[in-house]
Amino acid sequence: MSGPHVIRGSVSLPEAELMWRFSRSSGPGGQHVNTSDSQAEVRFDLARTQALPEVWKERALQRLAGRLNDGVITVRASEHRSQWRNREAAAVRLAALLAEATAPPPKSRRPTRIPRGVNERRLREKKHRSETKRGRSARGWV
Repeated sequence: MSGPHVIRGSVSLPEAELMWRFSRSSGPGGQHVNTSDSQAEVRFDLARTQALPEVWKERALQRLAGRLNDGVITVRASEHRSQWRNREAAAVRLAALLAEATAPPPKSRRPTRIPRGVNERRLREKKHRSETKRGRSARGWV
C-alpha cells in the first residue's frame, strides 16, 4: 500500500484491521486474467474497530446499516488489470465511504421571514404589470 488512507483529520484506516481477499476478476485483462487473482475485496469490521472515535463509529453503523454484514463492511474493486491497483482502489473507496458515513449531520436550516417591503414591492410590480397587459386589450374601444 502507498501509505495510510486518511478518513478525516488524523484518523486513518489501520492496515492491521483490513482483511483482504483476492479472486479472479471479470474485468479487463484479456487472457492473462484467467490465471491471476486481480479482483481485490477488502473487509473492515466496523463494529469491533478501535481506530474510530466512538461517536463516529455509532454514526457509521447507523448510516451503513444496509451495507453491513455482522458489523463488517465489504468493498470490492476489479476495474484495473493489476491486483495492486485494485487493492489501492478498494482501500480508497473504503476510506471515502467511511468519511462520508462518519461526517457530522448538516446544520439545521434556520427559517427566515421574507421582509414586508420585499413582499409589498413584488405585489406592486405585479399589479403594475397587470395594468399594462389590461391596457393592451381592445375591450374598452367600442
